[in-house]
Amino acid sequence: MARSVAELRAQVRDWRAAGLTVALVPTMGALHAGHMSLVRLALTKADRVVVSVFVNPTQFGPTEDFSAYPRQPEQDSAAIAAAGGHLVYLPTVAEMYPEGASTMVEVSGVSAGLCGDARPGHFRGVATIVTKLLLQALPDVAVFGEKDFQQLMVIRRLVRDLDIPVEVIGAPIVREADGLAMSSRNAYLSAEERPVAARIHAILTETAGALAGGRPVTEACAAATAALLDSGFRAVDYLELRDAETLTPVTELTRPARLFVAAFLGRTRLIDNIGVQP
Repeated sequence: MARSVAELRAQVRDWRAAGLTVALVPTMGALHAGHMSLVRLALTKADRVVVSVFVNPTQFGPTEDFSAYPRQPEQDSAAIAAAGGHLVYLPTVAEMYPEGASTMVEVSGVSAGLCGDARPGHFRGVATIVTKLLLQALPDVAVFGEKDFQQLMVIRRLVRDLDIPVEVIGAPIVREADGLAMSSRNAYLSAEERPVAARIHAILTETAGALAGGRPVTEACAAATAALLDSGFRAVDYLELRDAETLTPVTELTRPARLFVAAFLGRTRLIDNIGVQP
């Protein structure tokens, strides 16, 4: 276990001296099977795997759940070890943001719209912490889940634009048996809400099929939004079709795209996405 940048770099330096490659899996903890799939994928890409566990305050808005976000470092560390991870990086807020820190990383373009609009400042916090983690660990590869697809695109862009020498790998979404994307926030769902939550993936799948079959984009997205609300979701932040590479809005399906959704079920904000082929 490493709790400081110095400890992390010392271990990575030893691995490098032994000729070993390194992968990084950044997480905010409260780990589940989806996170473990990232660790297993990382193990196929590098000799050693570092998993960071850090609840990043700069990516939470003033009304969001930073203080309530689940923290279980001992349980997370045990799960990482069981999955084959070699080092758990558990820095403090003071370690990651020393007193007087004033530099932030902001990525334009792919951060616009979707969660970028719904959660102002969120991707600035994500871009900043991921840049710091990549520079602290200097891994050969870094693995991120596709459930946070917009985040993945933001990270790919900052790595390219800042010439950070790391390969960014996207890992497929891991789902429960009923289709619900695994997420730490699923723990917030009540027993009554849990079966309703599965409708989000079912509706996305139905809508993707309709779009591929030629249903107009605006009509299909409006119908899907109405279906979510009819199913019991309290509100829909967005339900949009975006280009799979640029994340620009799509009004006509002529190339690979992704259908994105963020919706509230009770107090829980759920996000998901699915690929759509023309």
